[in-house]
Amino acid sequence: MMNEQTIPESKHFIRQMIDEDLRTGRYDGRVVTRFPPEPNGYLHIGHAKAICLDFGMALEYGGVCHLRFDDTNPSKEEVEYVDSIMEDVRWLGFDWGEHLYYASDYFQQMYAYAVALIKKDKAYVCTLTPEEFKDYRGVPTRPGKESPSRHRPVEESLDLFERMKNGEFEDGAYVVRAKIDMASPNLHMRDPAIYRIKKTAHHRTGDTWCIYPMYDFAHCLEDSIEGITHSLCTLEFEVHRPLYDWILDQLEIYHPQQTEFARLNLSYTIMSKRKLLELVEGGHVASWDDPRMPTISGLRRRGYTPAAIRAFCETVGITKVNSLTDVALLEHCLRDDLNKTSERRMAVLNPLKLVIDNYPENEEEEFEAVNNPEDPDAGTRRIPFCRELYIERDDFMEDPPKKFFRLAPGREVRLRYACLFTCTEVVKDPQTGEVTEVHGVYDPDSRGGSAPDGRKVRGTIHWVSARHAADAPVRLYDRLFTVENPAESKDGADYREFLNPDSLTVTTGKIEPALAAAAPGARFQFERLGYYCVDSRDSAPGRPVFNRTVPLRDSWSKNK
Repeated sequence: MMNEQTIPESKHFIRQMIDEDLRTGRYDGRVVTRFPPEPNGYLHIGHAKAICLDFGMALEYGGVCHLRFDDTNPSKEEVEYVDSIMEDVRWLGFDWGEHLYYASDYFQQMYAYAVALIKKDKAYVCTLTPEEFKDYRGVPTRPGKESPSRHRPVEESLDLFERMKNGEFEDGAYVVRAKIDMASPNLHMRDPAIYRIKKTAHHRTGDTWCIYPMYDFAHCLEDSIEGITHSLCTLEFEVHRPLYDWILDQLEIYHPQQTEFARLNLSYTIMSKRKLLELVEGGHVASWDDPRMPTISGLRRRGYTPAAIRAFCETVGITKVNSLTDVALLEHCLRDDLNKTSERRMAVLNPLKLVIDNYPENEEEEFEAVNNPEDPDAGTRRIPFCRELYIERDDFMEDPPKKFFRLAPGREVRLRYACLFTCTEVVKDPQTGEVTEVHGVYDPDSRGGSAPDGRKVRGTIHWVSARHAADAPVRLYDRLFTVENPAESKDGADYREFLNPDSLTVTTGKIEPALAAAAPGARFQFERLGYYCVDSRDSAPGRPVFNRTVPLRDSWSKNK
């Protein structure tokens, strides 16, 4: 089962392919896809594109999508990764129902298939080491040379393979290779390894097996066993497709169709699980779900929404051309969703005290504020007001330029939802000359923020009551890297050299009282500042920690 999603109208080439398959009756009208992650790390935004495609096509065409873990390399796999992947897929809005599978479910069957290939003299047990075979394999412009083991008698290979399974040999002593074509221009067809010895306990099968299938051998068999119709892969697997087809053809078993599409590459981002793991293990980020990480768990913790990510994946589209997508597009999709769904609150991150000299010192009142102008059902809230407030330091300038429309000496501004205020005096620190307080007067007839005589006031600034405000840590996140494509440096520099030293700064914000009780994961727009989320890991009841999700400025939509 999968959640209901809006089905878009665009017909990318995979939709066109499925339409044609349904028209011709291929696969008897079935549409069965699969999302096959390796449980060797956390999923990232690139995987989200694959998830939306795999599950989305099944949903759109009334089929099913399998969640299948390709757990064929136990030395790099952990249950933690399995659990995180399932959480991420569900959070994005998809459900595999009863169709949860593992490559390890089929280890016995895969072993039998490898035996069948050996019996057909289409595979053999080889003694070459990986380094030796690299030399034997040759290069695309020069044929390889045959392994001395290539013509080993079938019965000898069968015996050695069984002894490999029984644990008689050490890691690397033997591998099983498919016998294809050492002169093929496609290196993947030059007798690739399909089984290797790996005496490592598996997170599901324990010590039952000490040999494991290679990914290219396992992948096509899993698709065949499960009756997959459309095996959707990223473009790097296009050169692997001839091997996918060869294995299934040699075994004469059910044959799905592998189709490739361009993976997602995002600017200012690393999309390699290996490199993301290096960032975690090297202490460059706090964890896999660090809000600076492009992992789905990191984006979730930062305040991204499933709807925004799904919209982004649909906007990016499905093509056969690799490209670099501007991260600003992802941020645009996020703002578009948060603008509709996030309640507004007021917070001051760089506070400057404002004193209303003609407001009674011990008096206080409340003003009504709209929770979300985009949502008529969101209602309103009451916010406290008194003689002393905090405003954003950037909203005041003692000697402003011409187009500065906020607060300055002698200038009147609107205090959002409250009243009109005119600055009459500035108090400075005698040692540094820094402005420490702004004094002025308010118009008692302007309660609610409207001028009683209809005069125009150009500037509106936000505020919080100094008497009622709560303090809260606020984490201001920026891009993790300083260059657009850190993975492809022209001078060969390590991607870690481009880490942004200012990707995280922490300040203490002054927040309106309603925010102090915000639940972990709750998202808000801090008026005039940006979108923020209550951190799900470090917040406690009554003590929220806020993560900046994204600023208000939307550069992508302005430049598109």
